[in-house]
Amino acid sequence: MKKKWYISIFCLFTVVVFGSILVFVFPKHNATSIKTNETAANQKVLYQQIKDYHSNISEKPQDARNDPVWKAIPGYNGLTIDTRKSFQQMKKNNTFNPKKLVYKEVPPKKHLDDILPAPIYRGNPKKPMVAFLINVSWGNEYIPQMLKILKHNHIHATFFLDGKWVEDNSKLALMIAEGGHEIGSHAYGHPDLNKMTKSDVSTSLKKANRVIEATLDLKPRLMAPPSGSFNQQTVYVSHQLGMRTILWTVDTVDWKHPDTRSMVMRVISRTENGSMILMHPTKESSRGLSRMIKGIENKGFRFGTVSEMLSEERVLPKPEK
Repeated sequence: MKKKWYISIFCLFTVVVFGSILVFVFPKHNATSIKTNETAANQKVLYQQIKDYHSNISEKPQDARNDPVWKAIPGYNGLTIDTRKSFQQMKKNNTFNPKKLVYKEVPPKKHLDDILPAPIYRGNPKKPMVAFLINVSWGNEYIPQMLKILKHNHIHATFFLDGKWVEDNSKLALMIAEGGHEIGSHAYGHPDLNKMTKSDVSTSLKKANRVIEATLDLKPRLMAPPSGSFNQQTVYVSHQLGMRTILWTVDTVDWKHPDTRSMVMRVISRTENGSMILMHPTKESSRGLSRMIKGIENKGFRFGTVSEMLSEERVLPKPEK
């Protein structure tokens, strides 16, 4: 019995001594183990922070649709965060940093091409972007100044050019295109498309396109009916020629020569997500363009061309400073 008791005491003593020796001889190993455990715990917290942020900002995609008031409304991509890639970006410092989030867009199931041809008055109401539509059949003297202002503000507008005007003003047309602006058709000779036969509408649009292609080496994908006068026949003919029919959300009514300040304030107050703003090369729009741009940007909107507006691509959050 005594022998067993001595053996037990000896074993216990050996374990204590040996354990103490291990701690003394391999302190770094123990510290590393502790540090590894802490890192793993912190990374788990980081991953959860990313997932929580994801649930707060995630948005479902919006399908393109035909609206009873606004007619064809383009779709808009949903937004999610690539949790795995975001984690890899932040893993080194083990700290949540919104600047290192990796975003991922989710496309809608229904696109503009999937719905019946219809006029387009605006972009998707979820998209914080606006576009300038500038219809050109006259007003040559104001075009250079408007182009200068747009360039200074790093904005590309969509110019809808009358084919007859392009024939007579090829240098100005080239100046617009070389400024990086989008070019659309405004038919040929500023006709009333609503009062024309299907054949005549087709002839006018084709003639304008031939002139624009010959002068600018590009094929218009958008068509703005002169004076906004059109019917469903116009929309179908335009569609058959590979063009979308574009109208507007907000009108400067600059051709009526309104008071510039009042015009600017009215346009800014009516601008919202997806607004397409119609203007012409007039004295009023030329004078008010800079103030219009500043006021719209102060409301948090970005500028794009009409095609960028119709795109399902999201306007992603600006990186935090």
